[in-house]
Amino acid sequence: MYDPTIFENLKVAFENHIYDLDNIHRIITIMNRVDRMDLALLAREFSIQFALVDQPDVTAEIVIEASLEDLAGEILEWAGTNPGCSITLRFYKRIHHVAIQCKNIEQILTSIWENDIVLTQTLSFVYGDDVDFINTVEARFKHKINEENMNEIGEFLDHVLETTEELSQI
Repeated sequence: MYDPTIFENLKVAFENHIYDLDNIHRIITIMNRVDRMDLALLAREFSIQFALVDQPDVTAEIVIEASLEDLAGEILEWAGTNPGCSITLRFYKRIHHVAIQCKNIEQILTSIWENDIVLTQTLSFVYGDDVDFINTVEARFKHKINEENMNEIGEFLDHVLETTEELSQI
């Protein structure tokens, strides 16, 4: 009988929680969803993007990834492996005052997520529009997650919503 991988189980759990926030609670609007199998790397990736209904200026994205090593270790039950999935949060926000707003964004993310993340902010702009920058804020979690973390998804999403709301205020 087919036994779903950690990746599949986490993907479904995240989808269920996030679609409930959209369809039942109407807190968010889902904007995009990707479920990718990378045949070159034999890796899996799931991402879902959304924005708060009343504050659409910040988009949040949750990315779950499983590498070949993670998938093989789990399926082949390799001894000494710790299979799981990597998780990354991305937030997309337009900013005007780079030095001030980037510092505020860093403070917000480190206060909410503490030492669990590696934070990167990447700025881009459309040539000819030298007023607005698009800040891609990436928070990579240092530790993998697995099915033991399923009961934490609701609280995790509460923190994602809090982060999105805080970023909307900057």
